[in-house]
Amino acid sequence: MSDLQATGNSTSPADPRVESSNGGSSPLPTLLLVDDEPGVISSLKRLLRPLKYEVLSANSGAEALTLLESAHVDVIISDMRMPNMDGAEFLSRSRTVAPDTIRILLTGYSEVEAVVRAVNEGHVYHYLHKPWDDQDLLLTVKRALEQLALQRKAERLTALLQEQNEKLSSFNMELEREVHARTEEIRQTVMFLEGAEHDLKSNFLTMVKVCANMVEMRCGLPGHSARIGETARQIGASLGLSDYACNELLMAGLLHGIGKLFLPDALLKTPVAKLQPQEAKLYQLHPLHGQMALSPVSQLSAVQTMIRHQYERYDGRGTPDGLVGGLIPLGARVLALARDAEDLRIGVIAPQKMNDAQIISTVRAQTGIRYDPTIAEKYIDLLTQHAELTPEGVPDRVDASQLKEGMKLADDLRTARGTLLMTKGKVLSAEQVTQIRRFEIHEGEPFVILVEHAADARKAQAA
Repeated sequence: MSDLQATGNSTSPADPRVESSNGGSSPLPTLLLVDDEPGVISSLKRLLRPLKYEVLSANSGAEALTLLESAHVDVIISDMRMPNMDGAEFLSRSRTVAPDTIRILLTGYSEVEAVVRAVNEGHVYHYLHKPWDDQDLLLTVKRALEQLALQRKAERLTALLQEQNEKLSSFNMELEREVHARTEEIRQTVMFLEGAEHDLKSNFLTMVKVCANMVEMRCGLPGHSARIGETARQIGASLGLSDYACNELLMAGLLHGIGKLFLPDALLKTPVAKLQPQEAKLYQLHPLHGQMALSPVSQLSAVQTMIRHQYERYDGRGTPDGLVGGLIPLGARVLALARDAEDLRIGVIAPQKMNDAQIISTVRAQTGIRYDPTIAEKYIDLLTQHAELTPEGVPDRVDASQLKEGMKLADDLRTARGTLLMTKGKVLSAEQVTQIRRFEIHEGEPFVILVEHAADARKAQAA
């Protein structure tokens, strides 16, 4: 018969007796004591009574297994020597009923082989020699419960992470539906993105490019953000930054102007050099708006910082925080130069467009004032050496009628109006080739389609 007697009110023999320090039903840690000697059970109960544990007991392995089927147990303390089913066998079988329970074995000094068997088969957390030391046993139980709490916390965090990932996936799907409903041009873009949904990393970068394209279309500057991002990435590579850091620079360039979506159309169409003081002040708020717009995306925290500080000056006279020199985040210093160089090239800053020589002269004049000297020299070296932004070399230009399945795009594919249809590096399927031809007919103007050389494609595939 099991030792099911507990302090306080009696219960029917059909139910396991619970000894609780608070006499209530609060979810306290539950221990199961298993020993064929009632005296051992009583001694353990007396030792554990001052602590806030609920204590169950059984006088055999079979009885304990039955109890485990109906009771939630955190820690099992089992004797090794018991008739019919020893402690090693019981603990091994208990794993099937209560796999997450912590197991502790009480054993004699001479039972080394039995202890090894219990550890191997029953996944015993710890074993204690009989007669046990009270403080050692209490400390072992405490540590077992701490480990169990850590395991359960890890499980909860894992479940929470899964829930957050599902919410993020749901958010992305909702965003795609909203974009599809607003414009037919973005619907075409989404059609291409659907093929990349299984590759999360690629899909994330593609979505960033889509957002950048929407900003470019609003500002009337197709490809502008992409060129800034690629220039920033090239400067980062020349500075010896990691691929990950260079990729963050690319995304910062793509999204640097996302805050401009909050500005009025008239302001966006006015060259920066012609803005009135109040208009210029309003215009320079777009980095802060951009940072706020991206703040829900934790993966872009570094990108948000670069965008916020893109108008800081090396001499400390910039906005929004007036940071000086090396106190300005490195990515923001790179982004500022890449942005200004592209704006100078297309005539956004100055009334006239500038060539490479004029851009170099302007950058040198502002080195140490607006720009970090090291970054400025790296950029000047890139222009002086005529560094290509596409490492595969000069690509082939083909007509839509010449496209074939398996061709790889050497640059982003856009409509004549600048709508992004497909990103650089995409290997075309037969269906996508057909779609491109249909879109070209719909647009009424031929697309500029650049593909890699066959030899370059084979070389990249082998690498």
